[in-house]
Amino acid sequence: MRKPAQLPLDLPARSSLARDDLVTGPANALAAEAVDAWPHWPHPVVLISGPPGSGKTHLGAAWSELSGAQRWHPSRSELPGDPDLFAVLVEDVDRSGYDEGGLFALLNAARLGGGTVLLTSRVGAGAITVALADLRSRLRAATAVELRAPDEELLTGVIMKLAADRQIAIDPKVVAYALSRMERSFEAAADFVQRLDRAALAGKERIGRTLAQRILEDMAVESNRAS
Repeated sequence: MRKPAQLPLDLPARSSLARDDLVTGPANALAAEAVDAWPHWPHPVVLISGPPGSGKTHLGAAWSELSGAQRWHPSRSELPGDPDLFAVLVEDVDRSGYDEGGLFALLNAARLGGGTVLLTSRVGAGAITVALADLRSRLRAATAVELRAPDEELLTGVIMKLAADRQIAIDPKVVAYALSRMERSFEAAADFVQRLDRAALAGKERIGRTLAQRILEDMAVESNRAS
């Protein structure tokens, strides 16, 4: 008789966002170079754009670790304590809810003084919807760095890192098998590893090709239903 599956606790994996743990490749090399080049930026404001799961959060965290940056909250309107020397991280600037006047003042202070600002967004500056024309101008003047679609080598590194974050061992051959049959995206890679971990915990199965195949089939079915 097959042993009943154990219901796993849906605990979040502790993902390291340190610079040394950032997996880099052609898709994100320019963004990583921008982070590493601080504070010697040619422009005080940098905008990193890319789809969900493309590594913007990790890049922002790595830059914050390097620069000691403050995080800018949507409702904040006051400038950092020292208007001549500051570093501020503004995440998901394309989402609604930001105080546009305060954000404009921040970017203007960086442009006029010694501060630096790193912005992240799912879309490029031209596609960010803002009502304030001056803010729109400042966003478009930022140094733009776009995260490109990941290649197989980068996705392999990402899957191996996500698996290590969850303290699970996965054979590189299983990763190669999965990548040849799944969507080539960071979101799909994260989804695959999470499902792999949960399935292994629930059924106490060996993480191998058989389990990977079943998970990929489930992912395909759900993707077809959503489309």
